[in-house]
Amino acid sequence: MARNYAAEYADYHSKPEQKKRRAGRNAARRLMVNKGLARKGDGKDVHHRDNNTLNNSVNNLSIMSRNKNRGMKT
Repeated sequence: MARNYAAEYADYHSKPEQKKRRAGRNAARRLMVNKGLARKGDGKDVHHRDNNTLNNSVNNLSIMSRNKNRGMKT
């Protein structure tokens, strides 16, 4: 069974709350790149220690491998 990406986008990715969370993750990444702690294409994720993607204070952010960050239990 093939995925219906258009329906998936309409049902989840285009919702305002999800757009806000995605913008928060993107802002955190930009902040870490500007501070020199991450680079484009480095294969790392920005980890939010409190799991709140809208809290982009520097003491809440860290850089870790994608595998480690995405394997963490919330």
